[in-house]
Parts: sequence; structure tokens; C-alpha cells
Amino acid sequence: MAQAPQLLAAYLAVGPDELKRKETLSRLKARAAGPFEAFNLEEIEASADLEPQTLLSSLNTLPMGADRRIVVVENAEKLSKPVSEALVKYLANPNEACTLCLTATTLAKTTRLYKALAKVGPKAVIDCSAKKGRDLLPYVQKLARSHNLTISSDAASELTARVGESSTMLDTQLASLSALLGGGGNVTLGLVESNVARVAEVKPWEFLDRLAQRDLARSLQLLRLLDGGSAIGLCSLVCGRVRELICAKSLAARGEGGLVAKELKKQDWQVRNIGRWAGNFRDGELELLLSKCADADAALKSGADERSTLTALVCSVCGR
Repeated sequence: MAQAPQLLAAYLAVGPDELKRKETLSRLKARAAGPFEAFNLEEIEASADLEPQTLLSSLNTLPMGADRRIVVVENAEKLSKPVSEALVKYLANPNEACTLCLTATTLAKTTRLYKALAKVGPKAVIDCSAKKGRDLLPYVQKLARSHNLTISSDAASELTARVGESSTMLDTQLASLSALLGGGGNVTLGLVESNVARVAEVKPWEFLDRLAQRDLARSLQLLRLLDGGSAIGLCSLVCGRVRELICAKSLAARGEGGLVAKELKKQDWQVRNIGRWAGNFRDGELELLLSKCADADAALKSGADERSTLTALVCSVCGR
């Protein structure tokens, strides 16, 4: 059986990914498991009331019946300056029989505490940054596998649209879907739409993507959820998406579809579906829709009813 790696004197799990921070703590706290766990593991919540000497006393306590003691301090960004400075001094000569683990949603790299922790070793700082953009969907699919699930890209995209980017929320919803499927199975778009409530705000790009797919029912539903924002601003976004589709269709006609990202000055992952969606429109249709966008913009600026004007525009883009 492989021996567990030697622990460093201190770690910092920092970033908004709550699930990764919890997983880091779980692995570390497991090292204190045993008959004397209650003595060898201490968990402290950072607060303004925490005294430097209280924390230092815990850190300098020797383990009982084991070779290591674990001290966890959560929400380290809330540590007072005296406590933070005491830790900086402690880390210069730490207790060799104790491992300190700080967790924080954010901690500036310019702080003395961050620098002292980084000096402990190259693996002392554990990056718990939230997954975004092109990294988010593969992350959701990885989370799904931990629940004996497979999930399609469109279902994963819909799940993040409904619950947001919180890893804890995503993991909780996937656990619920796994239980719904009897402990595992395939998560489809329909399953997500039927069983996952929307708790996250609608992102404009989500609406624009559905619009480019000419999915009328979903586009109108998202339009209603976006109600309350700037109608003129939303019309401008629709116009921008139509222009992107025109660009993609024109490049495809010239056999230069691979240049879409360059022409639109975006990353490849941001436009990976634009070319395919542009194929949903007949020749000349997008140019007519651009004219309808201009008419809708003028109508909105003249005081036309916002909801009916945008609804009519959405119906036009979706071919109805």
C-alpha cells in the first residue's frame, strides 16, 4: 500500500470554488482520523474575536498518539491584522508536528500572509478558482461521473444556466438527478428542463444562443425572464448576434469558416457553434432580419410597447 505523501507545514485553499475547498479539507482532515481525532484535529472559524495567542497555542500543541496534528482555519480573509501577522511570524518557524490549513474565498497575493504561505512550498497554495467559459462544461461532466451519470453538452449547459456556476449547487443538483434515475444513468436536456428549477439569473448570451438556434418557445421563455432590463439594449444584442451570423455565413460561403473567431475578435470556444447556427438561415434571410432589428430599435426609441416589439422581433428571427 502506497504511503501517504508528507504534509507541508501549511496550506492555503483559496478561491470561490466551495466544493474544491471542501474536498481539500476532507482529504486533509482524513489524515487526523483515529482514536485521538478529537485532539489532533481542530477547526477554527476566523472572526474578529479570534486572539493571536489562541491560534498560536493550538498550532504549537503536539499531537497525541499520532505523528501530526491538523489545524483548520476557515474564512481566512476575515482574520484580523494581529492574527494575520502572528501567523506570518509563526510560518517562519512552524511546529513540525502540525499542519495548518487556511481556506479563503479570496486572499490577495500581495498580502504578507499569502506570501508567507506561498514560501512554505510549491504546493502550499491550492487554487480553487471557479470554472468558467469553456472549462465549465467539462467540469460539470466530470462532476456527473462522480455520481455515476453521463450528461450531454446541451444538458450540462442548461444545468449551469439554471443553477449558476456554483460547484456546490451543481454537485447537489447532479446528486438529486442521480437519485431520480435510481443511482446513475444518462442526464438529458429534457430531464434537466423537467426537474431542475431555475435559481440563477438568465444570462443574455443564453437567450442569444437559443435565438440563433431558432428555438422559439425557449427564446420567448428566456425573453420573459429577462423582462425588466433595457429593451433597447436587448435589441442591440439581438442585432449584434444577427451580424455575427451574417459574418459566419459569408465566411462559410467562401470556404473560410475557420476564420470566424478571428473576424469577430473572439476566442474559438466562444464561436464554436456560430457557423452551424448560421446554416439555419436561408440566403438573404439574415440581411432582412438585420433590417427588422433596425426597425425594432427605432420603434423602441419612439416609445413603442417593449414587450410586443421584442416578442415580434424574436418571432421573426425564429422564422415565425
